[in-house]
Amino acid sequence: MKRFRIVILVLACLTACGEKLIEQPENLIPKDKMVLILRDMALINAAKGANLGILKDNAVEPTRYVFEKYGIDSAQFVVSDRYYASLPVEYEAIYTEVESSLDATRIELEEEKKITDSLKLLESKRTRKTVLDSLKPSPIVGKDSLP
Repeated sequence: MKRFRIVILVLACLTACGEKLIEQPENLIPKDKMVLILRDMALINAAKGANLGILKDNAVEPTRYVFEKYGIDSAQFVVSDRYYASLPVEYEAIYTEVESSLDATRIELEEEKKITDSLKLLESKRTRKTVLDSLKPSPIVGKDSLP
């Protein structure tokens, strides 16, 4: 009898864990599009933290900008986000993909910055050499000995 109760309890737990908590909404944002939206939101929120004045000067409201870019509204985003959050494995996969995308962008920008910094350093050295060369005394040319 004790084993029977344990088996029933285990089966109940397994079936309850497999049950969907939230039904898939009709206007669900596809997973790949959700990754892009979340990535853009992370980027624009970072920009908002760094340069809020620029966004205000250009009358850009970050969240609305992202929603308009992807042709969605806030209600659709919230419903889709809630649905994916009810599926922890998929939700984690989405955020892992967002993080990977942000890391790839960061690495790409760091490489571009290294190249730009190297070019600026070369230009600076060239300019400094030109300035130093112009400061050198020019050789004195003697008078011609011809009449």
